[in-house]
Amino acid sequence: MTQRLTWLVAVILVVALLVLGGIVSIRVDVHPPRWAAAEFWTNAPKDGPLLPPYQLWVDLAKAARPGVVNVSTQAHVSDPRAEFFRRFFEGGPPGSSPRSSLGSGFIISPDGYVVTNNHVVASGGDIVVRLSRGTEHAARVVGTDPLTDLALLKIDASTMAVLPLGDSDRLQVGEPVMAIGNPFGLDQTVTTGIVSAKERFIGSGPYDEFVQTDASINPGNSGGPLLDSRGAVVGINSAIFSQSGGSIGIGFAIPINLAKTVLLQLRDRGVVVRGYLGVAVRPVTPEAAESAGLKEQKGAVIESVVEGSPAEKAGVQKGDVIVAVNDQAVAAPQELTRRIVGTAPGTRVELSLVRKGKPLKLPVELGRLPDRR
Repeated sequence: MTQRLTWLVAVILVVALLVLGGIVSIRVDVHPPRWAAAEFWTNAPKDGPLLPPYQLWVDLAKAARPGVVNVSTQAHVSDPRAEFFRRFFEGGPPGSSPRSSLGSGFIISPDGYVVTNNHVVASGGDIVVRLSRGTEHAARVVGTDPLTDLALLKIDASTMAVLPLGDSDRLQVGEPVMAIGNPFGLDQTVTTGIVSAKERFIGSGPYDEFVQTDASINPGNSGGPLLDSRGAVVGINSAIFSQSGGSIGIGFAIPINLAKTVLLQLRDRGVVVRGYLGVAVRPVTPEAAESAGLKEQKGAVIESVVEGSPAEKAGVQKGDVIVAVNDQAVAAPQELTRRIVGTAPGTRVELSLVRKGKPLKLPVELGRLPDRR
């Protein structure tokens, strides 16, 4: 028995020495091994760069998003034009009722001036601007212009990220654009598309000349920027055409060049003062061009002249065709309207027109366009 015990101790000592020497290894699994399968797919390289055309939009979104804000209000609807845009853009029945308004905007100056749509804030009440980083600021209305559906807000802030304003006249149909806003309350949503058309008339007011885009625009995008590939704001997203309330690829933006003159007046006066000629005009038809001896169908035919207006005092007559203002050609009635309303009341302008086939120039002192809010 003693000999057997001695042998057992000796075997144990030998095994222990072998294990310590690394000759024999003993593995004890406390848990049974888990089954692991080899991946049967191919993983893409993790450090591959985007192609330059796509990287451009990534960089553009990164740079622009800090300048885009969320604008919210809670109040009653009272502005008929705001109600039109609400129904056209967001859907829902007309009428005055308590409701919250949720839209977008963007910062245009480091000291806190914010651009949005008039229909976003027209219902009044407290206005809150939420920045991309999540901080909220109470905003006051500096001025509004229902005719162009623009509003200028101010928040108490400094060194704000701003978006530069571009030149909407240089936009080309087919040019790529990016929209940023808060559709359905989803902050900082980025969509892209192209310019589908320019100077589009949608029947919202006397200054229709929208940029049409197929970049997805939905309720809540109102007031947000439409950017070109240079990162400049070329439009202010305002409305969509939709029977369902969702985007079907037909969105409309206010051209930024139209907004620039309005914003200057809103900052300085709080309202927009427009020049007034006092005529109703229509496009030049082939018959009108032939009758006036015009080589092209360009200009604005005088349909009627308002009694006592600057146009009547200057001698403008029904049937005249206005072809230029201060020697700048007028291609269509909308262009004449833009020229006149963009000129300060009291300014003397020279109208170039054709009357019964003969060219004529008439000096006119513009009046002030009556408010039609």
